[in-house]
Amino acid sequence: MRILYLQYTNPAAYPPLQHSSRILANDGWKVLFLGTGSHGADALEFPPHPNVRVKRLPFCPAGWRQKLQYVQFAFWVFLWLLLWRPQWIYVSDPLACPIALLLSFVPGLKMLYHEHDSPNLNWKHHASRFESFVLRTRFKVAERASLCVLPNERRAQCFKRETDAHRLVFRVWNCPALEEVSQNDLQWNQQEFVIFFHGSIVPSRLPATVLEALKKLPDRVVLRVAGYQTVGHAGYLQALENRARILGIGHRFTALGPFAFRSTLLDHCRDASVGLAFMPLRSHDMNEQGMAGASNKPFDYLACGLALLISDLPEWKDLFVQQVFQHRFFFLL
Repeated sequence: MRILYLQYTNPAAYPPLQHSSRILANDGWKVLFLGTGSHGADALEFPPHPNVRVKRLPFCPAGWRQKLQYVQFAFWVFLWLLLWRPQWIYVSDPLACPIALLLSFVPGLKMLYHEHDSPNLNWKHHASRFESFVLRTRFKVAERASLCVLPNERRAQCFKRETDAHRLVFRVWNCPALEEVSQNDLQWNQQEFVIFFHGSIVPSRLPATVLEALKKLPDRVVLRVAGYQTVGHAGYLQALENRARILGIGHRFTALGPFAFRSTLLDHCRDASVGLAFMPLRSHDMNEQGMAGASNKPFDYLACGLALLISDLPEWKDLFVQQVFQHRFFFLL
């Protein structure tokens, strides 16, 4: 069996794609990823596997060149489809939907649609022609897919209302792989008490007020940040580093940068005691409203034996305090 993963971005930026592909590859499937580079996350890669191949076009910034690259990407995908002849296509971002819709008419080709990040609802009111076209093709892909996967119940219900999808819609949390789970052997009385954050470095996930809180803590408490900056928040990490220096805690704030392989990231995670998983208490962004179960951060921290520091949101408390964390050490902010 062969499966083609299709994303108009860097697929290595999405841990669920790594996990699902390795499950299939370990079961004897041949897996091919077709994607592109990604601003900030371009260095991320999948670990090598004999049954998994990853091919990417270079990252192209927004503008007319990106529009040409999108057309090139579409023809590139069609060529690989003809040459490689997969039985399944795995689509996991809205921008790939126009291409996926055309591929869905290929006889014998089945399709799975996995939506990690839902399109912002504001698109409907301020969308460009292309964005409106993407939304329409997303509806059609939802109708034609053999099954659809969403990361939590809220997004799944919203997806059903928006697309009127009649086929099976599954809710699957973005959990780590079983082989990634290991006990943290750190002692709480060691010299440094490490607070850890990983992911996209943006104000909504890592607000500058974290540094204000860090300044009030004992000097042995340090903050380590692993991740990348997004297109919309270029320079934010530098702003955090400057703020830390002004507060006199520059030596306690360390930016580790992005790690190519997820295994390296988790090794650094295991060197910490507490993991940060923040969400805004009020947001108009659909993805931020429905991140419980969709965010891989808290699951990664738990897999590495860390305590959690989460926002005081009902869905997060229900999932990580009432259900998962009843017998663990936790914090609420």
